[in-house]
Amino acid sequence: MNAPARSEGFAEELPALMAKLGVDERVLCGGELEVRTPITGDVIAHPHATNASEIAHRIGLAHDAFQHWRSVPAPRRGELVRLFGAELRAAKADLGRLVTIEAGKTLSEGVGEVQEMIDICDFATGLSRQLYGLTMASERPDHRLTEQWHPAGVVGVISAFNFPVAVWSWNAALALVCGDSIVWKPSEKTPLTAIAVTALFERAAAQLEGAPQNLATLILGGREAGEHLVDDARVPVVSATGSTAMGRVVGQRVAKRFGRSILELGGNNASIVCPSADLDLALRAIAFGAMGTAGQRCTTLRRLIVHDSIHDGLVARLKRVYASVSIGNPLDGGVLVGPLIDERAFVGMQQALAAAKAAGGIVHGGERYEEARWPSAYYVRPALVEMPDQIGPVAEETFAPILYVLKYRNLEQALRLQNGVPQGLSSSIFTIDMREADRFLSCLGSDCGIANVNMGPSGAEIGGAFGGEKETGGGRESGSDAWKAYMRRMTSAVNYGHAMPLAQGVKFDVA
Repeated sequence: MNAPARSEGFAEELPALMAKLGVDERVLCGGELEVRTPITGDVIAHPHATNASEIAHRIGLAHDAFQHWRSVPAPRRGELVRLFGAELRAAKADLGRLVTIEAGKTLSEGVGEVQEMIDICDFATGLSRQLYGLTMASERPDHRLTEQWHPAGVVGVISAFNFPVAVWSWNAALALVCGDSIVWKPSEKTPLTAIAVTALFERAAAQLEGAPQNLATLILGGREAGEHLVDDARVPVVSATGSTAMGRVVGQRVAKRFGRSILELGGNNASIVCPSADLDLALRAIAFGAMGTAGQRCTTLRRLIVHDSIHDGLVARLKRVYASVSIGNPLDGGVLVGPLIDERAFVGMQQALAAAKAAGGIVHGGERYEEARWPSAYYVRPALVEMPDQIGPVAEETFAPILYVLKYRNLEQALRLQNGVPQGLSSSIFTIDMREADRFLSCLGSDCGIANVNMGPSGAEIGGAFGGEKETGGGRESGSDAWKAYMRRMTSAVNYGHAMPLAQGVKFDVA
């Protein structure tokens, strides 16, 4: 294994890395916020938090930018997103490295997250020529009935640490081509990537003649900063990614002022493994789904529901994989599992494992890894937990690499287990039986927003709408027709005749 990364090495590297991304190194120091790299657990920057008056001012600037931007033709707005995508392509390696340093995911995943940003920019650029409305048949003669979509206004984006830039881009790329402006409140654990992305966007905006300033503005801070964004009536749409508890607060407060919210919240995702499954394929998918990003994805595989006829053999193979998976500095090649984001995540994991044991679970792994080498960081061996039933912590989302394994006897029981938790984000089934696959995808099957066949619950592509049901919040982002959430709908009737017929046969004749 390579020698541990020196914390002072990151401190020395960061100013030059940020400068390549267009950021003045002075923003890294002298502020109230404390940014730690989960790779070593050490502080690497102190950016400034945004105070309440400045937040209000920046929202006002974003509102002013929207007033101009909404009148710019949509294909022209798409050109800005195309330019932004080009900046991301040029900065892909550097920004991907910064994601790894700040969020702790492997370098492959960090660079992949930037690629996801590039992909949504490509999607949104094409979308800028496809913001379609409808023409409906009118019941009145000489009337035309249409529906069109208009920009909504300022879109507030509250993002989480685990995908510090990609989720913002899902919202921002669509909102921009829809004619909106954006105010972004990133996680206080990952502000540096947000600062860098904002600088790259400003570089792109400077290349488009007529693009107003402050189209994409940034506010930094903790819960209070987010509350200002949530409560401001000048922000008609708020997209928030985080815990279910956070979403309950955001949803209620936005609704109280009759705003709209897009909520991407908790996931407690399951995969069903049927007797006919290709177990070699399933093993690889399960390993990534459960251990990728150190279990810190909203789509992480957390429950594995295995037919009792193949349970013991599959669990034995999984034990070997779990015992041998490479853990360490995510910047090192070959490492598959990096650190947890912080101590709080580690404590939460240990509490869940203790609860699982108390409920009769058999725990394999889960211990802290290389504590002597990285005393201020929190690396863990992923945990595989054989459970007697879906009880205790199994129904909860623990943001850590814990995979609970359950047995089932028939597909109906498996579906009851799959759907028997409060969350409803993602799900999957491994089978080559077409009837099982189609039942899983039917209204009688998975109750999640995402349902996959012969793959894990992770790995969503930008072409499809992303989001879930129940305590996951019901929001949708990224592809398909998710763009409609960033616009307001207008229905219009045009009378091109000389009479005044009323709908539903109503009569109101005047002399």
